[in-house]
Amino acid sequence: MTLTFPVSIIEDRSRTSAALSAAVRSLVEALERHGTPTEHLDTPSAIQGSSRLFIQSSTIVFVIPQRDLAPGAAADDRLDELTELVQSVRAKNPYVPIYLFGELLTARRLPDDLLAEIEGVINAYEDTPDFVARTIERQAREHLETLTPPFFRALMKYANDAAYSWHCPGHNGGTAFLKSPVGSIFHGFFGEPMLRADVCSSVEDLGQLLGHSGPVAESERRAARTFGADRLFFVTNGTSTSNKIIWNSIVAEGDVVLVDRNCHKSILHAIMITGAIPIYLNPTRNRAGIIGPIPRSEFSRESIQAKIDANPFITDKSVKPRLMCITQSTYDGIVYNAAEIREMLDGEVGALHFDEAWLPHAAFHEFYRDMHAIEQDSKRTMRSPVYASQSTHKLLAGLSQASQILLRDAEEPTFRESIFNEAFLMHTSTSPQYAIIASCDVSAEMMAGPGGEALVGDALLEAVEFRRAMGRIQAELTRQDQWWFGVWGPESGPHDGLPDRAEWSLTPGAAWHGFHNVDDGFTMLDPLKVTLTTPGLTVNGEFEEFGIPGPLLTAYLAEHGVVVEKTGLYSLFLLFTIGVTKGRWNSLIAELHRFKHAIDANIPLEDCMPRFAASRPQYAQEGIADLAAKLHAAYRERDYANLSTDIYLREPEMALLPGQAWNTMTTGKVENVPVDELAGRITSVLLTPYPPGIPLVVPGERIGAHVVNYLKQEEELERLFPGFGGHTHGLVDGPNGRTVPCIVED
Repeated sequence: MTLTFPVSIIEDRSRTSAALSAAVRSLVEALERHGTPTEHLDTPSAIQGSSRLFIQSSTIVFVIPQRDLAPGAAADDRLDELTELVQSVRAKNPYVPIYLFGELLTARRLPDDLLAEIEGVINAYEDTPDFVARTIERQAREHLETLTPPFFRALMKYANDAAYSWHCPGHNGGTAFLKSPVGSIFHGFFGEPMLRADVCSSVEDLGQLLGHSGPVAESERRAARTFGADRLFFVTNGTSTSNKIIWNSIVAEGDVVLVDRNCHKSILHAIMITGAIPIYLNPTRNRAGIIGPIPRSEFSRESIQAKIDANPFITDKSVKPRLMCITQSTYDGIVYNAAEIREMLDGEVGALHFDEAWLPHAAFHEFYRDMHAIEQDSKRTMRSPVYASQSTHKLLAGLSQASQILLRDAEEPTFRESIFNEAFLMHTSTSPQYAIIASCDVSAEMMAGPGGEALVGDALLEAVEFRRAMGRIQAELTRQDQWWFGVWGPESGPHDGLPDRAEWSLTPGAAWHGFHNVDDGFTMLDPLKVTLTTPGLTVNGEFEEFGIPGPLLTAYLAEHGVVVEKTGLYSLFLLFTIGVTKGRWNSLIAELHRFKHAIDANIPLEDCMPRFAASRPQYAQEGIADLAAKLHAAYRERDYANLSTDIYLREPEMALLPGQAWNTMTTGKVENVPVDELAGRITSVLLTPYPPGIPLVVPGERIGAHVVNYLKQEEELERLFPGFGGHTHGLVDGPNGRTVPCIVED
C-alpha cells in the first residue's frame, strides 16, 4: 500500500498574475499526471488554510505573488504574515516539506525567519513543470517514509508483501472469511489491510512483544523518549493488565501496600492475586456524588504509621510499605501534585505507582507541569522507582485495550528486568493483536515533538470553549427565568484562549467544588474531564424543587446518537480527547437545546424517544417532563443522593485479607445471601454501585447495615422505574431475589 497524502498548493488567486496562475495550473497537472494527489486551495488570503490540511499534507507549496515581494510596508506585512503562518505549521508539523513558488524568488527578498523554516524556493519559469513535480514527489515520498514509527512500518511492509502464511490466525489474512456469506460481509467491513496485518508471533520480522525484541523493542524505546521514561512497555490487554503486571513484579504475599480507596477494580484484583495487605488512603466526596482528592495529610509518615499500627493483619509495625498506588487522575478529573507526592514518599515506600489510565496526555503540555508521574526534566527520586500505567486508548489515539507501562528508576536503581518480564509474560497473551500494538506505536509517535503539545493544547482549548459556551447560555437563560445545564468546575472567565492553570486548582472554601477537606496547591481539575450537571441537586446535596435526573438525559442523548462516558444521579461525564472537534461539541449543545424543548413542551416519550418507549412501553404515553418530575420526587423522597454518598464514608471492617477471601471463592466456601440478610456478613466479591462505579466493599470486608439499606433502596427504585434505579455489580439475580456471594463462617 502506497502512502498518498496530498501535495497542498495554497494560492491566493485574487493576488496572483494570470501568468503565475497558469504556471501553478501546469504544476498541478504535472503532479496529477504522475499520480500524485493534489489539493489546490484557493483562499481569500494566502495566510488562511485548514489545520487539517497542514497536518495531513505530504508537501505544502505556498504560491507567492510578485507584488508581495515589492518594496514597501504592505509587502513587508504580507511576508511577515506568511512567516507567521509557516511557523504555525511548524508548531504542529515540524517535518512536512514546505516550498515557496513564485516569480523571481530570491533569498535577498525573503526574511531569514522564513528561509529557516522551508525546504526551498521554486521559480515558476526556470524548470519544466514535470521536473518540479518530480522534485516535489521525491520530497513527499521521503517525508512519508519517515513518518511511520518502526513497528507500524514493519507491519505495513509485511502486510503489503502478500506472503502466504502457514501460521495462525486461521482466517489466513482474511481469505477464510471470503468462503462464507457472513464472512464476506465481515471482510468488507474491516477491509483487507487490517486482516492481512492480523498475524501471529511466528513472524520474526516484526519482533516480539513478549520478548521486547526487533521493531517492537525499537518502537518501545522511541516511545520511552517521547514520554520521558527510562523504559516503556506496550500492553495489548488494557491498563487493567498493565496494573497487574506492575504489581506482580513488585508485590509479594504479606507485603503492605498503600492504596487509593477510589482505585480501579484491577488494583483490587492485584491485591487479591498477590496476597498483599492493603492500607487505604481515603478520598473526600461532595454531595453531588463526585469523588474528590485524598487529603495531603493521608500521605504523611505519621498518618501511614497510624494506619499500620491499627491494622490487625500487620504484625511487624516497623514495616515499610512495598508500594503506593493512587488514581491519577480520578474518573471525575481530579489530578494530584505528583511531584509533591514523589518527594513526600521517596524512600518511605518501596515503589510509587500512578494509575494514569485517564492522564496519558499530561506529559505534553505545560498546563500539567508537576501533575503527572514521569517528567523528563524533573528531579529523579533517590530510592523509590516511579511507575505509571496509561490507557493510550482513552485520551490519545490508541485502539481499545491499547495501554503502556512507564518506568523511571530511582538514583539508586531497583528495577529488576528479569522479574518484570516474568510478570509481563504471566499476564499478557501469547497471541497479541498486532493492530493494537501498532496503535500503541502510532499514538506515541503522534505525541512526539511539537505535535504532542499542539494536540493537547487544541483539546484543552476545545474543552474550555465548550465550558464557556455552556456558561454563556446558562447566564442568558437565567436572565429569562429559564433553566439550563451547568458544568462542574471553576468559572473559566470571559477571556479567550487556553485556560489559566491557577483557575483550575482546588482551593479550600471554593464554592464550586463542594469538597470539605481540600489542601491548597495539592490538586486541580483537568479541564478535559467535563461533568455536565442537570437541574435538581446542588454540590452540597440539596434537592431543588425542579429537577431532571441524569439517567433520563443520558437515555435521551443515546437515542439521538450521543453516548456519554458515565452518568450520575444529576450529572453526565463527557471526555474531551485529542479527537474532539468544534463541530462535535456544538452538535452536543444543539441536542441539549432539543432536549430542553422536549422537557418544556412535555413531549410524550413515544414521540421524542421512540426506541426507548418501544423497549419500555410503560413509559410510552408519559410526557418526558412528567417522568422527570416523578423520578426527581422519588430521588428526593429517599434522599438518594446523600444516601449514595454516605455509604462510602464509613470504612468497612476488614475481616479477611482480599486474597484470603478470594481463596474461599476458589475452594467453594461461599453461599449466596439475600440482601435482607447481608448485614454483618463477609463479602467474597466486589460490590460496585453504578453510579459512581467505585467498589463499595472489597472481598473480605463485612457488609454494614447502611450498605444493606442502600441496596434495598436501589432495588425499590428499579422496581418503580425500570431502567432508572441504578445497579450494583456483584449482586446475583436469583429466583427469590438478589443475593451476594458471602463467606461461610464457622
